[in-house]
Amino acid sequence: MTTFTVWKFDSPEGAEHAIQVVEDAAKDGLVTIVDHAVVSWPPDAEHPKTKHSDGKHGAAWGGLWGIVAGALFAIPVAGAVAGAAIGAMAKATNDAGITKADLEKIRTEVVPGTSALFIVTDRGNLDRLGERFSGAHAALIHTNLTEGERKILMETFGGG
Repeated sequence: MTTFTVWKFDSPEGAEHAIQVVEDAAKDGLVTIVDHAVVSWPPDAEHPKTKHSDGKHGAAWGGLWGIVAGALFAIPVAGAVAGAAIGAMAKATNDAGITKADLEKIRTEVVPGTSALFIVTDRGNLDRLGERFSGAHAALIHTNLTEGERKILMETFGGG
């Protein structure tokens, strides 16, 4: 089963360190990494930096990272503009299993001084993977995607 997860870290460097943990878990057979992006938000920066992996589905998932990691953090946290922007993003992501509530939670939790690892995995053992993050000051927000949702996500964001 394909899973979309977001790991939030209490430091701007946390997500960069975490991708190494996930890559090690992949080598141990705990998870298959489909694609990922790292969002790092230094405390003094107006907006976060986003780094997309060069995964084999980069073009398909790149559209998702652009909407979720790019547009999501370019809007204000509160107010009518934020509500309208998150609502518009939710229309693009809802059929793929990423709800408005998921987007709002990500937006309010990933703030200056933190980072996040956005990752799409396949055949993962989230419990054992989570154990590897012990002591990393990480919070997991995840949305499980069914095969149908994955197909919609790939079609929506260019992976057909």
